[in-house]
Amino acid sequence: MGMGFVVGVFGAVILAHAAYSTIQYRALLKIVEEEFSRPPINVVVELLLGLVFCMWAALTVPGKFLSILPHSEQNRIVSLPANLDFMIFNHRGKVFPLEMDLKLKH
Repeated sequence: MGMGFVVGVFGAVILAHAAYSTIQYRALLKIVEEEFSRPPINVVVELLLGLVFCMWAALTVPGKFLSILPHSEQNRIVSLPANLDFMIFNHRGKVFPLEMDLKLKH
């Protein structure tokens, strides 16, 4: 478990706490019979902080991007499936024109 994963879990916990705080705040407003206009500023700060943590974790946890090698045999389809009975060529795509020379009307 890396640091990015821990930060992501922490961000999710912060987001869950902000949601719970908002629910509690709305329940309190119902008791005192006031209208809900917006959440308190501390909940908004929690939401932004949780968003930043979750975004940072989402960008760092998956790892490094690998380049796609165009001449590699691993990313090539070598042959068609043996059973060609399920290949469908009669579908809704034939309704669209082949050439898309559409011009905007002014």
